[in-house]
Amino acid sequence: MTSKLNDIALCARVLGALFYYSPCAPEAAPLVKALREEAWRGQWPQTLPVDEQTQAGFREPDGEETLEQAWQRLFIGPWALPAPPWGSVWLDRESVLFGDSTLALRQWMRDNAITLETSASEPEDHIGMLLLMAAWLAESGKACALEQLLAWHLLSWADRFLEVFTENAGHPFYVSLGRLTRQTLAYWREQLVMPVAQKQLYR
Repeated sequence: MTSKLNDIALCARVLGALFYYSPCAPEAAPLVKALREEAWRGQWPQTLPVDEQTQAGFREPDGEETLEQAWQRLFIGPWALPAPPWGSVWLDRESVLFGDSTLALRQWMRDNAITLETSASEPEDHIGMLLLMAAWLAESGKACALEQLLAWHLLSWADRFLEVFTENAGHPFYVSLGRLTRQTLAYWREQLVMPVAQKQLYR
């Protein structure tokens, strides 16, 4: 695996897990612990410098709201999510789940023989799931499919989502997660050979 794919695989797997899983889940808990310690920065790709404000946010202790409570508020509910993590909510005129962009992603996955272990009621265009898919493609050396996933199905809406997510995260850990992810995706965008699809955003 090239250094570029290796870096994408590392970053996408960490960021994807933190968006997709509860911070108490076994897939995310070790990552939360690592980010709350200083040593993680030495393992992050040197091509992606992390500013001190972002690093400090990960280390701030919980306030009135625990990290688990913040994740529940941001990704589960019961109230309206401040920044829904599904692409079709941002790309569909009616802001619905399973919109045309989700169907296009599903068709692309079929064309590339990619399957995900999800329930039938869960859209595949969750930002965490897309990042984990990017990690898998990078780890598998599927550079062309990785470029397509980023250019066609993630980067067209992710920056707007991350902007709103960071503004509304409320908990310093998730503010830093939004900042780090936005910086990381901006760098990936600069490195792409394929132009990012220009799509209308509705939020």
